[in-house]
Formats: sequence, C-alpha cells, structure tokens
Amino acid sequence: MRFGVDATCWANVRGYGRFTRELCAAMVPLAREHEFVFFADEAAARVFELRAPNVRLVTVPQKITPTQAAAADGARSPLDMLRLTRAVSAERLDAFFSPSVYTFFPLPPRLRALVCIHDCIAERYPELTLPSRRARLFWKAKVRLALWQARLVLTVSEYSARDLTRVLRVPASKVRVSTEAPAPAYLPSESTADIARAAAALGLPAGARWFIYVGGFNPHKNVDAIVRALHAVSGGNGDDLHLVLVGPTSTDVFHGEQGRIRATVRELALESRVHWAGYLPDEELRHLHSGALALLIPSQCEGFGLPAVEAASCGTPVIATTESPLPELLAGGGLFVEPGRLEPLAAAMRSLADDEATRARLANVALERARALTWPKGAQVALDALVECTR
Repeated sequence: MRFGVDATCWANVRGYGRFTRELCAAMVPLAREHEFVFFADEAAARVFELRAPNVRLVTVPQKITPTQAAAADGARSPLDMLRLTRAVSAERLDAFFSPSVYTFFPLPPRLRALVCIHDCIAERYPELTLPSRRARLFWKAKVRLALWQARLVLTVSEYSARDLTRVLRVPASKVRVSTEAPAPAYLPSESTADIARAAAALGLPAGARWFIYVGGFNPHKNVDAIVRALHAVSGGNGDDLHLVLVGPTSTDVFHGEQGRIRATVRELALESRVHWAGYLPDEELRHLHSGALALLIPSQCEGFGLPAVEAASCGTPVIATTESPLPELLAGGGLFVEPGRLEPLAAAMRSLADDEATRARLANVALERARALTWPKGAQVALDALVECTR
C-alpha cells in the first residue's frame, strides 16, 4: 500500500515535531512492504533526513511555512493549503496520516485518513492557549474538519484518549493510542565533568543545585508558579538552589507569557538563580537533566509530558502535574501535584532538595519506567491504524 504523511511540522522543535520525526522514523522500517510519501514545505524538506527505499519526499511550495502559520494567533493561507491538497491528490494513496492536527490541511474527498490529536488543552483552556476569538474560531474549525475527515483518531496516551471522548465527543471505538518515548540521546551522563561543563555554560556557579523546566513558556505551563515556588524554598539551605528554563525564547509561535515570567523573576530578585537556556540540542540537555534535582512540569494539563519522560530516561525524577498521564507512566519515579497550587509544588521541591535518599530512590524508578517506553511500540500502533483505515 501507499501511505501519505503530512511532514510539514518536521522542522518544529516542539513536542509534536519530535513526535512526527521519531514516530515516522520508527514506523518506516516496520513496513518495508509499504511505500510512504511525505509531503513537506521547503523548511521541513531542508531538515528531512528519513532515507529508506520505501520513502519518497514531495516538496510543496508554501508562502509561509505551516509551522509558523499554525501559530496561536496565525492563520493558514487558503492558497497554501490548496497547494498541499492538490499535491496529495496527485498521488494514488491508500490512506493519509496527519501526525498533528496543528498543521492539518484539507484532504482530498474520500481519502481515508488517520489524524493525531495529541490533547484537548486548547478546548479545555482556550484562554490560556489561544489569545483571540479569531484564533479560537480557526482552531475549532480546523479540528472539526480533521475529525470529519478522519476514519480513525490517534492520540498519545490513555489520558488524552479519555479527553477526546469526553471533550470532543470522539467515539472510543475510533481512538487508537500510540505512546511516546525518549529519543536515543537521552541517557544518564557518563561523567560529572560533562554535567559541570553544561551547567557552567549557563552561568551556574560551581556546586550549585538546580531544578530544570523544558518546554514552551505558555500560560498553561505554569512556569510563573515554578519561579514563585523556587522563591518559597529559597530560605536557609535553599540559597544554592537554581532554576534552568529550557525552551525557545524568540522563535516559539504559540501564545506565550515570557514577559510575565521575567517580571516575576525581577520581582522576587531571582535574576542570579533563574537561567534562560533557550533551545538546547538533546546531547547538551541530557547533561543538565542528569545533574538536576528534578524536572518540573506542573502544567494545567499535559497530553503526554514528553520532557518528563526524557528527563526520567537520564535518571532524573520529576515533579509533575496530576492532570496528565505522568502519574501512571512514571509511577514511583516522581512526585505529582495538583496544578495551580503553589504550596504542594514548593513542598515537593523542598522534599527533593532536602532528602537525597528519597530523590535517589525516585530517580532509579524513573529511569526504569522511561526505559520501558519505546518508539517502535507506538509506531506499530500507528501503522496498524493506518492499515485499518484502508479496510
């Protein structure tokens, strides 16, 4: 069979770009008897590195790269989407896979489709994710069209599957769950020298201890609460505690609140202990994970929480939101707190900063749990769903 794949989010550094790259790279070798035709814009095509006999890349010119146009307050050009639709129509495809609804475009009528919806965060918290009424209307229309064209819907966790049924009214019989996993680069650091070098590069003083956050600086991520929690645990022996914030600070197209976070840092006089790392490659990030007290992800909601699993794969415990699949995925490998509550977050941070035995025990379990997750497992589910769409 011949499957089409939307690769227009291939260049994106956020979670759904990672999902597309890792899942497709694992899926192609599982289906050597099938052909995969990837459709990408120029920016995605430049970084498309998936090479195999059963892979073909079709580059479709776009005035604005779909990753940029799919911004929180952006809009896709009808002509750009028409170019993608026509490119897909020109191929004789048995089914089509959209790895992310963010970059979804209208598909030719009657083409059987598998569409991945990672979460229902935009539906549950529209004011935290979509900054205008116009953006919310565009998002709603796009999701509605995607669901109408999808024969099956893929998602990344049982938690998200329940939300799809409850919030978007997708029948449970139509949902398939393809879990994510850490990339191969995420391993515990081999030496303390590598950890010290990575920390020093960000300006952390020798001997400092740090918590780490990885992701976007969007309102629903509750990064402002992390800064306030750091201040709350900074008395007494907490003076050596630092916070490393990892994520794009100038290229992220989603609804952000960097200004508010930076204002909180100034308000609490934490400039010397909050370090903005920007985007970091996996090989560098794993050293910061390996040396961290814990990864913090107290979001209002997470469909999966891949940064937590990546940190766990480096032997780092997590402090994560209960509104996610993480309490199940990393059970025993972290502390889980209700989102929006500062006191439990600060208490969890204090616990891991003050009790090394507890931190080490959670770290060991986190590593074990993360190693049980693999991309081929999720890829097999996605492949089976694609084949099922053709029946």
